[in-house]
Amino acid sequence: MIRRLKAIRERLETRTLVALLALAGVPWLFLSIADEVSEGETQALDRRLLLAMRAPGDPSDPIGPRGFEEAVRDITALGGFTVLTIVTVAATLLLIFKRRRLEALVFAGTVLLAQFSNSFLKAFYERPRPELVTHGSYVYTHSFPSGHAAMAAVVFLVLATVFASVETRRRTKALIYGLAVAMVVAVGLSRIYLGVHWPTDVLGGWCLGTSWAIAAWIVLAFARRRLPPEVG
Repeated sequence: MIRRLKAIRERLETRTLVALLALAGVPWLFLSIADEVSEGETQALDRRLLLAMRAPGDPSDPIGPRGFEEAVRDITALGGFTVLTIVTVAATLLLIFKRRRLEALVFAGTVLLAQFSNSFLKAFYERPRPELVTHGSYVYTHSFPSGHAAMAAVVFLVLATVFASVETRRRTKALIYGLAVAMVVAVGLSRIYLGVHWPTDVLGGWCLGTSWAIAAWIVLAFARRRLPPEVG
């Protein structure tokens, strides 16, 4: 029994170390992307990738049938402010009702901090939206980083961490994380397809959101080891 507890502790410490390294690496990647964007080094690649999702010779027409374009709008709404606010409020209340106050606090706090940081970074970099193609969705803020990509990563990845923490089966954990990652990727790609973001905007958003999600995981991991069970 002692040996098993020791093995679990060592595994947790290893995972925490990996998370700390990721927490250092992902923000560095974001800053590298932001630096390249600010210097205009990514413009040529951004243009090629954006046009690759448009009909040849017609930048106003996304590839695929009209029905697919409408489906992509539905997907992009999953990363919108309204949907994510509803999900955040509902999940926070559910966690509180289930007496998971620690998870509720960390989740809600991470979402708020991520939203603030994203708004600040948009105002700081002031990157214009793509004018190369027709926008398939209404936009009114700056382009970098993508708020949909960032906030979808924060909300879905942190929720996946919370749900997976109470699941014992590895396959179920893998399914939870797999669905969360699929949602994040789909939302990000939808922003490029609709022409409202450059690809590097989405990549930057993913990095920003993932950074906050990793930070939340680390906070939960350390807090659960130090707080009494009834607090978590």
